[in-house]
This record gives sequence, structure tokens and C-alpha cells, in this order.
Amino acid sequence: MNPSRLLSKIVVKIARTSFPKSIQCFINRLYVKFFDIDMSEYTPEDPCEYPTLNDLFIRHKKYIEFYEDEDIVVSPSDSLVIADGEIEDGYVYQIKGKKYKLKELIPYETKLNGGYFINLYLSPRDYHRYHVPVDMEIVKATYIPGELKPVKPSQLEKELVFPKNKRIVLKCKDKKERYFYFVAVGAMIVGKIHMNFDERLQKDYESVITFEYETPVKLKKGDELGRFEFGSSILLFFGPEHFKYLNQKDYVEVGDILGEIY
Repeated sequence: MNPSRLLSKIVVKIARTSFPKSIQCFINRLYVKFFDIDMSEYTPEDPCEYPTLNDLFIRHKKYIEFYEDEDIVVSPSDSLVIADGEIEDGYVYQIKGKKYKLKELIPYETKLNGGYFINLYLSPRDYHRYHVPVDMEIVKATYIPGELKPVKPSQLEKELVFPKNKRIVLKCKDKKERYFYFVAVGAMIVGKIHMNFDERLQKDYESVITFEYETPVKLKKGDELGRFEFGSSILLFFGPEHFKYLNQKDYVEVGDILGEIY
């Protein structure tokens, strides 16, 4: 077994284990203190009320505001924006100074050249659930097995990770009938990428597998799309001449404006 996958399985096993109340409380409080998490934003607020560390990882936010304007694209998660820009000659950046061919990430024709990409990094302290960024239909989901290398910015500066790591690619269509892509990238410890709309995507496959939906999965902006079980990355890709990037912040919260479709 790949060493990164083995480590992930071990840590996930521990995270999902419910220890005696006093020990679990100590573990949870230590995690909250180490990552400086403001628990007043979540329910329940008391770390000791979570029966496992995994339950604390996937805690619920009390309140999230999403802009109602259907043309506004919002951040699907609490994230650091580590890179954004135009898709040029089939290349995108992982982080400044590290670029790769988009076809290495998405193994089929996307027709995204001249479009726009946004890379969002979720740290272990962030809210681990992710939401629908704009009203959309999912027409295809592709599971791609791979490694589970760390995706923290310092690691991304050293080597290409996104095209190598386990990931799920969603081909989506907005209300203006244009395609865009939502890519959830696994990371070290993140052995599971949970998509709420299709249980088949929770399994570990040894090869690339694609699910096409004859009846598209319709989702509204703000719907909970899925979750990671630690920290990872979400990559968004929009086609040419139909997305304008508006965000000016390095760190965005779920529901913050990223841009608009037109």
C-alpha cells in the first residue's frame, strides 16, 4: 500500500474512535487549542460534546450567509486563496511558480482554455464542509485515485501535487447553460472525500471511474455539497468569457463572493 494511504487509514481510524469521555475531551480540546479554532461559530460549541475527533473535524457552522443574486459565485468553503488566474495554453498554476497541464488534473477534454481558475486551500482549522458555489447541475462525476500528499502551501511550492493526488472532478452546468468544474483534492490524512449526492463516490477505486447522470443532479447555491475529513483543496475552473473574478481577499469564508457569471 502507498505509504501516504497507509498513514491516512491509521489516522482516520484513530479519529473515528470514540475514547472514554475524559480522554476524548482532552483530545478535542487540544485540537481546538492547537489550531486556534473559534468554537463560538459552531454547534455544539463545547469540544467535549463531540464523540470522536472526526465529528469535531466535520462540525457544523451555526449560520452561513449566501448572496441571493443567481449570477454571484460564492466561496464553497473557508479557505486560503493560494492562486487564481487565466487558463493559458492549457496550463494552470498550483501556486505561484508551479504550473501544470490541466489535462493532467482532469483526464478528458474540458475546453477551458482562456477561462479562469481559483485554488482554495482548507487548513486543518477550517470548516471542513463545502457548499454549492452557484445554482448548478452536475452532469458527470469522475473519481481519480492517487496519492495523498500534503497540500499546504509550503509543500505546493516544492512539488506538483494536485495532478498526483486522489481527487473527484465534478462537471457542472450553470443556469446560463455553461460548463464549469469543481475539483475536490484529497490530501495527507484526507482518505475520504464525501459527496452528499452519490454514495458510490465514497468508495475507494483502484482506477479512474466516471458516473454520468442522464438526469442531472440539480443543486442550489448554499446547499451542502460534501465534506473533507481533515483539510484539503478545492479547485474551480470556469470557461472563457463567462466568469469575472471579484474577490480581493487572501482568505475567504464560505459564502463570500468570489466572482460572477455573465
